[in-house]
Amino acid sequence: MRLTWWKILSIILLIYTVIGGLLIPVPELSQLGETIRNLYFHVCMWMAMMILFTMSVIQSIKYLQSTDYKKDIKAKSYAEVGTIFGLLGYSTGAIWASYTWADPNNPAYASFGSIMREPKLIGAAMALLIYGAYFILRSSIRDIDQRARVSAVYNIFAYFMLFPSIWIIPRLLPSLHPGKEGNPALNFNDIDAKMRMVFYPAVIGWTLLGAWIGQIKIRIELIKEKNLF
Repeated sequence: MRLTWWKILSIILLIYTVIGGLLIPVPELSQLGETIRNLYFHVCMWMAMMILFTMSVIQSIKYLQSTDYKKDIKAKSYAEVGTIFGLLGYSTGAIWASYTWADPNNPAYASFGSIMREPKLIGAAMALLIYGAYFILRSSIRDIDQRARVSAVYNIFAYFMLFPSIWIIPRLLPSLHPGKEGNPALNFNDIDAKMRMVFYPAVIGWTLLGAWIGQIKIRIELIKEKNLF
């Protein structure tokens, strides 16, 4: 497998993310402490997820315009990788919450019931379940052309459901999660200059890694399809 410049860049940026994320000093915040370093993983993975889902829905739209089956394979592959990144982002967020919201010794402590009712967590779970239904839908349709058309339409629906479930509704309700007044970490007041030196390369690194994995999955799917016919 040939390593192009952007694949090499993804490796370099992720190595920098891990090393820089562990070594570069972070602000002293009583509620977060050293856990703020999870920003380079939790938030950046979610941002990479959004970019991958965007790449997926673009391929679905292209499929509806051209009925080129390769576009459907690309849409499915990027959606799969985006979902994996979403699950990783959700998991790292849950771990982060266990050291902040769920820690009785932390000033940000909240009861278990409050955490379970957290709009951001519920919205994120809904978004991932909607994409989970996308894969179930695909597996339930045997006809290739029908599966591609129905999946493309559903993928567009799933993508636009991301915005109310993750970005809009959680901001309208009381929330423990930061970002009610804007996008966490994107506002220059949220993180200092040293953290931005790691944060933005991390977003690019995770996104390029996701695109790389997506390309591998696309090639595997195309080989499978060629063997079938």
